[in-house]
Amino acid sequence: MRHPDHRGGNFESWDPQQRPSFSLGIEEEYMVLDPETWNLKTHLDLELLSRGQMVLHEHIKPELLGSMLEIGTGVCRNIQEARFEITKIRSIVAHLAKQHGLVIGAASTHPFARWQEQKIFPNERYYTIVQDMQLLARSLLIFGLHIHIGIENRETQIQIMNEMRYFLPHILALSTSSPFWEGVDTGLKSFRSKVFERFPRTGIPGYFASWAEFENFVNILIRTGCIDNAKKIWWDIRPHPFFPTLEIRICDLPMRIDETIAIAALCQAVAAKLYSLYAQNMSFRIYRPELLQENKWRAVRYGIDGKLIDFGKQKELPARDLIHELLDFIDDVVDELGSREEINYIYEILETGTSADRQLRVYKETGSLEKVVEYIYQESNEGLFEDVTPFIGAVHRPSPDTIEEKKTSLTPPRMP
Repeated sequence: MRHPDHRGGNFESWDPQQRPSFSLGIEEEYMVLDPETWNLKTHLDLELLSRGQMVLHEHIKPELLGSMLEIGTGVCRNIQEARFEITKIRSIVAHLAKQHGLVIGAASTHPFARWQEQKIFPNERYYTIVQDMQLLARSLLIFGLHIHIGIENRETQIQIMNEMRYFLPHILALSTSSPFWEGVDTGLKSFRSKVFERFPRTGIPGYFASWAEFENFVNILIRTGCIDNAKKIWWDIRPHPFFPTLEIRICDLPMRIDETIAIAALCQAVAAKLYSLYAQNMSFRIYRPELLQENKWRAVRYGIDGKLIDFGKQKELPARDLIHELLDFIDDVVDELGSREEINYIYEILETGTSADRQLRVYKETGSLEKVVEYIYQESNEGLFEDVTPFIGAVHRPSPDTIEEKKTSLTPPRMP
């Protein structure tokens, strides 16, 4: 998500009592696929990325592995604008991929690709990560969805983050999209979550009493050489270090745009509901991260088909029931946000299954992981614009110097 007017993390001028904008930004990571084999295909030897950057500029960028692309919307004022932006960007990327004999897919793991066969994108930052993290980084063949909610005051961000942690497993359960890994049915609905948890500074964070306490925590990590900047804190939810947003990072990447938008609308509504309580000097109950991790595990393992724990009642209940309760909890802020239609798609997910559920259904019916990937491609392209010419023509073409800089940036640096 790009906030060009608010870089550097200087938020002191905002009024703590001012209602957050609850703007939206969405980042998605796509797999680049060979439509003949349905395996991952590197784009490093093609012009796919450079052409994408000429059209989409900062809205598309490489990821650690050469068979991945990351896209991000700008700042969207509401969920309808977010839908248009994500549909437009995904449509353009799909169009450019097809021009190179490739297609894109949206899911959090590829059903049978092997990380050992993937090339690292030639970028000094990624080489440094691999040097630091070794096998953990090289095996990071996962694709995520990050949702930014505009909350301009840092103190408010921290308080909403503290309370929103409780609902992260519910959100993850709805987004599950990674049941396979290297040709194996893992038995988990979100295997991506377990792969990413190998990294340090991941998972559901603890409680912070104030922004000052969080800032002190970050400064200790930087002073002691644990990290060089706060972006290397990869929690499931975090205050973004440079943008005025609370970033929800727990989600798998579902296949359909409808799913991405519904989950983004849900995150926005939860934040708005918790703020409405905060503004009335009320709060949602705070629970230890160790308890919340129990619910996260259940979401990872079973998605919406299992049970989650209602810690208030201290009993386990069907995940679907607790998600219905969550929808009731946020109901009074949905119309003000103008997102009821998008939120209602959550009921569709509860009825027909998550992305993981549907992938598993195709595998059960066909016995073919290639058919599962083909299904991922079909679902990922559902609802895209057939003609992207108006969008490509309307985008300002960079200057020759900028184009040359893009080409130079793709030159592999010397390994450190």
